[in-house]
Amino acid sequence: MHEILSKSIEQISKMVVPDERQKVLIPLVDYIQNKINHKEEIRLNFICTQNSRRSHLSQIWAQTMAFHFNIKQVYCYSGGTEATAMFPKIEETLIKQGFQIQKLSQEQNPIYAVQFDKNEHPVICFSKTYFDTFNPKSRFAAIMTCNSADEGCPMVFGAEARFPVKYDDPKDFDGTDLMDDKYVERSLQIATEMYFVFSNIK
Repeated sequence: MHEILSKSIEQISKMVVPDERQKVLIPLVDYIQNKINHKEEIRLNFICTQNSRRSHLSQIWAQTMAFHFNIKQVYCYSGGTEATAMFPKIEETLIKQGFQIQKLSQEQNPIYAVQFDKNEHPVICFSKTYFDTFNPKSRFAAIMTCNSADEGCPMVFGAEARFPVKYDDPKDFDGTDLMDDKYVERSLQIATEMYFVFSNIK
């Protein structure tokens, strides 16, 4: 794993997930553990309204933590109820935390390759709907990362399980003096919670 990212994860490992958040995350832990026990592939689709911030952070950190804890056959995706673009501050924040990111296209909705280890396939990120052809069509867990997506999608077609794991939107601080800090804070919260999830897999 990249050196700066390893140091970030070392810092994350010392952070505590509050009891109320652990209760939110345990059903997801149980879902993954059940898949492991039955030797089945684990497909996690993180869903937010615009697939621009929280869902990408969740997808990337979940894939990274699965690798960190050597949990095999984990495939992480993200999507929205609409497609926009991955917000540039997400790329900037993740680079500071140790990821190596290559922008593969320059269009309005760019494609990014997010690498956490030089020998592992990068996480491919771009904004898309949760039902985009890039994402799985069945036997996946839908993890709802925002209220709007959770309320706006009473049913996620193809999902065999659904988990509300909601995060405050750092977008609320765009254009303010707190913007950089709030994006780092949200990324670290998501990273810490994904660390908790995969550290509890046996």
